[in-house]
Amino acid sequence: MTCDLGRFAAPATGKLIGMAPAAQIGYSLSSEEHDAPSLVRNAARAEQAGFSFAGISDHFHPWIDKQGESPFVWGVLGAIAEVTERLELVTGVTCPTTRINPAIIAQAAATTASLMPGRFALGVGSGENLNEHILGERWPPIVERQQRLEEAIEVIRKLWRGELTSHRGDHYLVENARLYSLPDELPPLLVAVAGESSVDLAVRAGDGIIGAAPVAESVERFRAGAGADKPAYGQLHVCWAAEEADARRTALEWWPNGAVSGSYFLELTMPAHFEEAAELVGEEEIAESVVCGPDPEHHLAAIREYIEAGYDHVYVHQVGPDQDGFLGFYEREVLPALQ
Repeated sequence: MTCDLGRFAAPATGKLIGMAPAAQIGYSLSSEEHDAPSLVRNAARAEQAGFSFAGISDHFHPWIDKQGESPFVWGVLGAIAEVTERLELVTGVTCPTTRINPAIIAQAAATTASLMPGRFALGVGSGENLNEHILGERWPPIVERQQRLEEAIEVIRKLWRGELTSHRGDHYLVENARLYSLPDELPPLLVAVAGESSVDLAVRAGDGIIGAAPVAESVERFRAGAGADKPAYGQLHVCWAAEEADARRTALEWWPNGAVSGSYFLELTMPAHFEEAAELVGEEEIAESVVCGPDPEHHLAAIREYIEAGYDHVYVHQVGPDQDGFLGFYEREVLPALQ
């Protein structure tokens, strides 16, 4: 039910509804809103519905208390590996710099790739204070966070060689470490981008990018530096319901953080702080960042916007509890239009 580009591949030459290059369409596993058994069940249902891949968030806290969940992503991925056969997975995204050392992420990702041969990618980013402050470590400014991320990627790649490794850098120390359990095929490493400096980091250190908005300049800058065949993943937030008014109410109730932008997203430390930041957000504001309602053309238009910006993978996040309704809707009315 998708325009299959091949595993973590470059754009194809086909057309999406006659308007844009073909893309893989994915499903977003929102760890902030669903417990581990539900995420596993939703992944299996997404594969059945025809999604080609899924992105899964890696948080310690949800954005707001209403969302109410945040299971350990690496345990969930192991369970998903057992209930799916074709669905590809990407962490969207893991922060390998603070609360979890990059050496441990290297081991976790290698193990996951062994459980999902050829269908796992490690997505990484510089993180949010919401999740990374929990061990009491200093939250550095953005320039240092990006430096730490680039060094963390260096550590991960060194350990993926399977050799006895020592590393003494500006931020990380690894002594006589070796990963003995490695997959036959190492996973691609994708870097979250939100501005020129992060795109340049991805050019130097990544195999692809993950973006949270259809920004053509980011894709163009990345591919100009890294190669035209490199993948670009984009996440789209939607809220399907039988009535648009219900969808807007659900989106506001479960995802008001979607209207919180700028440095707030990176700097706030507690779900209560996001709730305070979103106190003035109404249904009109949330509908600007979340596609709401049952009209398939609205969903297709939003997907098309990512495709036209150059993204060859688009994964869709259904806000709120009704994942079955959303998956049935996409299975019947959206994915068939993307063949």
